[in-house]
Amino acid sequence: MMKANQQLGIGITGGTLLSVFGQLGLHDVLKTAVLAAIGATVSFVVSWLLQRWGKKQR
Repeated sequence: MMKANQQLGIGITGGTLLSVFGQLGLHDVLKTAVLAAIGATVSFVVSWLLQRWGKKQR
């Protein structure tokens, strides 16, 4: 019975993802990727600066 439930879950997930991809345009995907890269870069830089600042305080 577990195999049937697993197949159902995979089918639902696959259908949902395909319907979402059909609604998204290339512009939306690129915008999301650029914003994610900017967010990751800012997070890295702030963490690095705080780490350096913490070492100087000791």
